[in-house]
Amino acid sequence: MAVDHLSTKEGYDRWAEVYDTDGNPLVALEEPEVDRVLGDVTGLAVADIGTGTGRHAVRLAAAGARVTAVDFSEQMLARARAKAGALDIAFVCHDLTHGLPLADASFDRVVCGLVVDHIADLAGLFGELKRITRPDGIIAVSVMHPAMMLKGVQARFTDPTTGRETRPASHPNQLSDYVRAAVTVGLGIAHISEHAVDAELAARLPRAQKYLGWPMLFLLGLRP
Repeated sequence: MAVDHLSTKEGYDRWAEVYDTDGNPLVALEEPEVDRVLGDVTGLAVADIGTGTGRHAVRLAAAGARVTAVDFSEQMLARARAKAGALDIAFVCHDLTHGLPLADASFDRVVCGLVVDHIADLAGLFGELKRITRPDGIIAVSVMHPAMMLKGVQARFTDPTTGRETRPASHPNQLSDYVRAAVTVGLGIAHISEHAVDAELAARLPRAQKYLGWPMLFLLGLRP
């Protein structure tokens, strides 16, 4: 199959149309695990860094958090802003490869979900996540497990306009790269886990069946 390789931003601008409806098993696997790391967010200030279509932001706002959501794709943000509950969320359009336009130590919880496989300067981003998190806060970072690359898989979707497989630019970061970046900027590792596709997920989402038993998600819980 022919594959279109795009910049990360252009890829996600195009992906916005189908991101929430294409039955992505990684998203289904990731969301409950992120919630476990974040814990109860009622009344807390939460930053969703790389919010995309706002899937974390909307859920966390509904759980009682005061959410600020950041992304560089206006198309993704348009989808997020159109969702029920989005009026309670502060959206910011910003490129994560530059310093975050957020105040120091201003968030109790920070989530960066399925983003860091598109980041070359991991220490730069992790340093910014640390900077905006309060001293007693928690940072949840999730990413497609690098083992997926052994199956030739990276972030990808079928473009509804062209019908072609489309891949936003990614970086081949390894587990050690994520851990080293966190340690380099002085973050403590409170949680680290790897998650594979199980029979329940494979039965629920057909796209997951060929990955049964294979590591799909890597998750870090970090503290300043």
